[in-house]
Amino acid sequence: MVTLSEILSPKCVFLDVPGTSKKKVLQNISQILGDFSADYSANDVFDHLIARERLGSTGFGNGVAIPHCRLTKCGQVTGAFFKLEKPVDFDSIDNKPVDLIFVLLVPEEQTTLHLEVLSKIAEKFSENDFLESLREGLDANMIFQEITN
Repeated sequence: MVTLSEILSPKCVFLDVPGTSKKKVLQNISQILGDFSADYSANDVFDHLIARERLGSTGFGNGVAIPHCRLTKCGQVTGAFFKLEKPVDFDSIDNKPVDLIFVLLVPEEQTTLHLEVLSKIAEKFSENDFLESLREGLDANMIFQEITN
């Protein structure tokens, strides 16, 4: 089983990410992820994340969203965490705005692994004390440590 410390690196924790809507936030996130990868572009990420959102919101509740997708050009499971500058409407199941986002990108052929990692992330991000520590965190390295412990 893959651990969060295997898919998330300290350089993939981003604070104060701007955006005034779900679409704009996903565009900004996609641009950041595209800039970090030689495997896929910002457009690839955005197109796949938006396609997944059309199937149903990844707004998980309690201010958390877990956008995820499988990408043809993705070489390994990759996670990234984003703390938004301001909460945005994400069509979440509880109708609350989202301020914490964990993005999961998975190689296209890794369906089972995709579901296993997604389940692990959802379990971790359903803990209220954990979410509060992320919201109070002012430093990307501290947030990385919190997520991967």
